[in-house]
Amino acid sequence: MLSYRVATPHRDYDSIIDRGLIQRVADHVPPSAGRLFVVTTEDVWRLHGAALAAGLKGRDFTPLFFTGGEQNKRISEVEALAQQMVEHGGDRTSIVIAFGGGIVTDLGGFLAATFMRGVPVVQVPTTLLAQVDAAIGGKTGANLVSGKNLIGAFHQPLVVLIDPSVLDTLSDREYRAGLYEIIKGGVIRNPALFDVLDLQRDAVLARDPATVDYIIAAKVRIKAEVVTNDEREGDLRRILNFGHTIGHTLESETQYKRFLHGEAVAFGMNAATRLAVRAVGLPAETAERIIRVVDSYGPIPPTTGIDAGALAARLVNDKKTRQGKVHFVLPVSIGEVRILSGIPEEQILAAIEESLQVAV
Repeated sequence: MLSYRVATPHRDYDSIIDRGLIQRVADHVPPSAGRLFVVTTEDVWRLHGAALAAGLKGRDFTPLFFTGGEQNKRISEVEALAQQMVEHGGDRTSIVIAFGGGIVTDLGGFLAATFMRGVPVVQVPTTLLAQVDAAIGGKTGANLVSGKNLIGAFHQPLVVLIDPSVLDTLSDREYRAGLYEIIKGGVIRNPALFDVLDLQRDAVLARDPATVDYIIAAKVRIKAEVVTNDEREGDLRRILNFGHTIGHTLESETQYKRFLHGEAVAFGMNAATRLAVRAVGLPAETAERIIRVVDSYGPIPPTTGIDAGALAARLVNDKKTRQGKVHFVLPVSIGEVRILSGIPEEQILAAIEESLQVAV
């Protein structure tokens, strides 16, 4: 078992990694808690519900089913889930268990942050992307038509319980979507992790348990360290947005229906890398390596019919835009990034256009 501590002014907690951990969820839920509410989706419950129920060891809980899908991550769904909590006896002693992928961990966390002005949440992520990113750090939220996660709150969990064995049921596409998020970790902070993803691709894609456990632990450690040093994205935590600025616009432009979040981040990382060559002088050979590794874990769905100008126009609605200035996280080497604003529009558009042409 591996455990990484996240220490914030609001709560200290552990992100625990261990195969079979779902069978021991009750060990990490306070015995004094009232009714437990498991926010999940029908497909996750069908695959892993029995294991979670066994892991709760007879504790009184109510499953709450969310439709799923990024297009459904809306405030209306939070209201519907909260109403169900009231109808089933939820009160301030209740605990939400967010049991699913990144959409569920975001929405379940936001439900916990807002129900009766805040109840605890236990994060039990079941996709690779959620395990290495979404479930850790306390970011919760819902989408608006105009942009992703524009409604939300910071609400740190009691604990994050990561069971890599559940990844065996992921589709290849969902698994690769999580790998892009791990590649991001290597680019922004850990060259050794990037090397593993580059040089041990076959083992990674074959889901070799030792390799999978290593890359999960390496990325969780990065996230835990960054959040500990910057809980609310005042400075350091912004490096975690590498690939997200343009990636989020791709999701919004396609109404969250064509790309998984990790796939959009992959496109965004490639575009940001091309922008870094223009804006911060990233060596061409380094840019080529980053893009090659990202592409090697593809395919990303084609971007046919998407207009570069439309993506660029959406950047002003990104939640990372400050006082009208779009901020980009750009690599200056593998393991180091720089946050830059005020980049000429023609450079941004050129990087997006090039990425769209390659991804068709």
